[in-house]
Amino acid sequence: MEGDRIEAPIYSPSYSSPEAIRKGLQAWQAALAQFDKAAHILEASGHPLKRGLIEFLRRPKRELIVNFPVQMDDGSIRMFTGYRVHHNAVRGPTKGGIRYHPDVTLEEVRALAMWMTWKCALVNIPYGGAKGGVAVDPNALSPRELERLTRRYATEISLLMHPGGDVPAPDVGTNPQIMAWIMDTYSMHTGFTQPAVVTGKPLEVGGTMGRVEATGRGVMMVVAEALKVNRIPIEQATLAIQGFGNVGSYAALTAHQMGAKVVAVSDVHGGVYHPKGLNIPQLVEHVRRHRTVVGFPEGEPISNAELLTLKVDVLIPAALENQITAENAPSIQARILAEGANGPTTPEADEILIEKGVFIVPDILCNAGGVIASYFEWVQDLQSFFWTEEEINSRMERILKRAFYEVLAKEEELRPYGLKRGDYRTAAQALAIWRVAQATLIRGIYP
Repeated sequence: MEGDRIEAPIYSPSYSSPEAIRKGLQAWQAALAQFDKAAHILEASGHPLKRGLIEFLRRPKRELIVNFPVQMDDGSIRMFTGYRVHHNAVRGPTKGGIRYHPDVTLEEVRALAMWMTWKCALVNIPYGGAKGGVAVDPNALSPRELERLTRRYATEISLLMHPGGDVPAPDVGTNPQIMAWIMDTYSMHTGFTQPAVVTGKPLEVGGTMGRVEATGRGVMMVVAEALKVNRIPIEQATLAIQGFGNVGSYAALTAHQMGAKVVAVSDVHGGVYHPKGLNIPQLVEHVRRHRTVVGFPEGEPISNAELLTLKVDVLIPAALENQITAENAPSIQARILAEGANGPTTPEADEILIEKGVFIVPDILCNAGGVIASYFEWVQDLQSFFWTEEEINSRMERILKRAFYEVLAKEEELRPYGLKRGDYRTAAQALAIWRVAQATLIRGIYP
């Protein structure tokens, strides 16, 4: 109507943030560099990949960008941008989390989707890799706004979702309730309940025992094996954990239960340090009340940067990508680097740490407990038959241990062909890439 004023839509602040785009590009370039290095080692070892196959494995299968409106509690309408990327679907339905974070970009999601492909192949579960996300700060939304955003985003990407095609899960900034909203939205569209379309749900709507704890618990299952290999008794081990969200907090709790000393933890606001070990159950209660580790009375303040360079047996980066770089890698003093986060170490930092003799447990192995438990949830939903938490943990530990020692064996096998001693990341990627490549060739190129 003439005279009415139409306000421009308010876009999510990070939609065009140069810093967010830079970080996303850095993650994608790191993923490609890791792939190229593994492909080169495979060729040197007498297992070359055809050029066309290399290009196929380097590129995502499909990418979806959605721009959608959400009505806020005050009646205004705000625009958001979301993504869903399928990297590879040769070995099964695509699998990968949904991230709510202000710095989400297409490039970051693309990298995370590629890493998911290798992660699923490495632990040998029948999935391909995917990832999704919305550029938003979920803490800045009310519960009703968060639900409206989630249901609209789920509707926008529902053309790609399917229990046999693409199965999302939680990631940074999302949780079981958000997964329940996604499942319900998809089910309303299809006309009947479909619990297997998403994992990481509450138990009441088809979730599995042990899923919430799985990634952090799995990190410590792998760390326990790394400590054995390095002849460090777990009761004498010291740990520092960057990030105290779902992964970091449950890794800390599991480490505490195993008898290890967690001497430092941090979150986005800062950290806390105690050389004799933190009381993790009390720290978890402090975080529940205050939503940060900062201010925990039984410890000294420490920054995230200081935590990464502590002299500890095990350093667990469990936050975001690109935390350990060429700048701070020379100062890393940990004997074991266990990657609870995806892509926390840049390729340049990798080279420095390998030369220093740091035992790196790569992300696609170290944090695979989450996708393994998601696989168990999916299987249980499909057959409507559920397992106990003891069965879940036992099966997950068996898979992680097998993958851990397969990576060690692959590293030893590839050393004569130019792989540096201790380069477990490239060994893990070579093993995973070869499995996906073989599956591709066996299936054939259609048509």
